[in-house]
Amino acid sequence: MSRVSPYQLTARQVSALKDGSLCDGGGLWLVAQGSAKSWFFRFTSPISGSRREMGLGSVHDLSLVEVRRRAATARHQLTDGLDPIDERLKVKAQRKQESGLTFSEIAMRYVREMAPGWRSARSSTVWTSSLERLVFPTIGKKRVAEIETDDVLAVLRPIWETTTETADRMRSRIERILDYASTHGWRDGENPARWRGHLANILPKPSAVMKVRHYPAVDRKDIGKVMAKLAGAEGISPKAVRFACLTAARSGEVRNAVWSEIDMRAQIWTIPAHKMKAGKEHRVPLSAGAMGVLQEVLPCRDRLAGDLIFPGGKRGRPLSDVALSKALHNAAGTKDVTVHGLRSTFRDWAAEETDYPREVAEMALAHTISDKVEAAYRRGDLFDKRREMMQKWNMKTNYL
Repeated sequence: MSRVSPYQLTARQVSALKDGSLCDGGGLWLVAQGSAKSWFFRFTSPISGSRREMGLGSVHDLSLVEVRRRAATARHQLTDGLDPIDERLKVKAQRKQESGLTFSEIAMRYVREMAPGWRSARSSTVWTSSLERLVFPTIGKKRVAEIETDDVLAVLRPIWETTTETADRMRSRIERILDYASTHGWRDGENPARWRGHLANILPKPSAVMKVRHYPAVDRKDIGKVMAKLAGAEGISPKAVRFACLTAARSGEVRNAVWSEIDMRAQIWTIPAHKMKAGKEHRVPLSAGAMGVLQEVLPCRDRLAGDLIFPGGKRGRPLSDVALSKALHNAAGTKDVTVHGLRSTFRDWAAEETDYPREVAEMALAHTISDKVEAAYRRGDLFDKRREMMQKWNMKTNYL
């Protein structure tokens, strides 16, 4: 075979070569034999001192940019005293060994590596717990390289119609874990947990079977009595429940609220995006009653928990969700109500006893707008209208 210019090749030269070889420089060669046209890296092994040739791939699979990158990697290995062929064999051997890893082993690796970038510190615990309960018993011990559609369906089908939201969340997590495994070379082929174009052809849409969860709520006619009993109760928990009711906020948002989020002068609570379910900053207008609760707990600021508004039993730790639930149960005289249900109480009041437009109440609850057109046009947060509404809600609960 004839050898030509030692200078770097052009795409046209690569395409035009029919038979023979061309050098791109730095040990990178293009070899054409009949219909086959492949790239090779030629070098002298720093280990044995012998001349060696390593195949890099077909012209049809690799661009000039990619093949030059691979050749550069091999040259770096030579500089470090390594033989590129030996190093590639080591990588293949390691991948072959790792392909025997089970789904649960890969899943736990994924959680450990992704956790630092997740919004909440609790996310890794939530992921691990849900996988251990719902996924690992079925496919946890199976090699990740062998997971197929039937395996994914064995996890999802028993819970798809009964706890649809949870099932869909598990499908998404399995998909991400399998993508992670594919990226590392531990499995090949399509992702069997993919929804679009795959599981969507087998399982009914989540929205078609999902059952709406209704949280037991205090009747709006009884909210004044319950709030009065909370006001007469001792401790931080009843105060936190009152604040949750008066702001229509979620339990977690209240329990993790800090003083730096409160503007006492402007009477505004600004909840940062990373604490919100929708991942978007939310401003809450504070009514006279909500401000009153803050004045009640203000003396605890330096004495107990620094910046936490509603400190728990341990210094620096927020109240537990159980603590708030217990306080509400005691005030309501029943366990058939939830703190989250206070948001439903507020929503029922706004719909049945006021003339405020639906979007004002929805904005107060920080609900995500599902209608894309409506979301595009609703740029503001209706803050002034919400302040007026929250003051009227305050009066409904007998707090002025």
